[in-house]
Amino acid sequence: MIRTGKKFSKPAMSRVINGDTELSDAPDAPEKFRLDHLMMEIYKSYNRSSLQKFIENGFVTVDGKLVQKPNAKFEKEVKVDLKIPDIMKNEDLVPETIYEDGNVIVLDKPAGLLSMAKGEYCPENTLEKYGLLVHRLDRDTSGVVIMAKNPETQSFLRRQFQDRKAHKTYFAIVEGVPKLNEARIDLPIARDKKRPTTFRVDPNGKASETYYKVIKSDDKHSLLELKPTTGRTHQLRVHLKYLGHPILGDSVYGNEKADRLFLHAHQLEITLPGGKRTVFEAKLPPEFKNVL
Repeated sequence: MIRTGKKFSKPAMSRVINGDTELSDAPDAPEKFRLDHLMMEIYKSYNRSSLQKFIENGFVTVDGKLVQKPNAKFEKEVKVDLKIPDIMKNEDLVPETIYEDGNVIVLDKPAGLLSMAKGEYCPENTLEKYGLLVHRLDRDTSGVVIMAKNPETQSFLRRQFQDRKAHKTYFAIVEGVPKLNEARIDLPIARDKKRPTTFRVDPNGKASETYYKVIKSDDKHSLLELKPTTGRTHQLRVHLKYLGHPILGDSVYGNEKADRLFLHAHQLEITLPGGKRTVFEAKLPPEFKNVL
């Protein structure tokens, strides 16, 4: 039984029920598709994840209007335009060249410069602009980094890091004053399952070893020399947090805010193609001296 007092939300169906038209004559609503799906058909050189980032970052217009929701729905006939800007940020962060020859270039990376692009599209400058990556420094870490100019040299240098034949020395300013002036930190590290982008000391983690020595301190901060013998992600930051002396300005593992992460890769000892053992050094940034 049909109740005549109820209003229908679909007028076309109402006309069919009232006998004014046949069901087959009722107009169909135009089919609509998600914007990121439409773009996958148009811009086939990018994957869906990159296209979603383009939309969210404001690079996409539909019929001339800015749209920033990947799940916004449109008919196929709309005009979709993608305009990717040139490098948007960090173009002023230019590393200083410490050494260069036909096979390698050694750079002093400024804090804030990415080592490598994140994902298929990265709208900012990275170290990859200057050569082939051999090892990486966190974005907020400054200091010496070596790049290769050809794949053979890249493999040659990478093996030294893998075999622990490349030796690194860092400087860090930490919160507080360690009880011991120098010590060895031998604590395994694993990814934090609750926060997958971070790491923590874990008895089931990978072996991680760091030597530290206090160079200078006051009532609030200490300047430490750090020598890691392993190269785990975030190793120095995690070890120092565990000791109760996180690195100053560490937004992930620390407490005290600062203009930057006070971690600097000071020296790198490595063998160059041809067999020459060399030590490269990046001078301590002036902001380190201003803290103590």
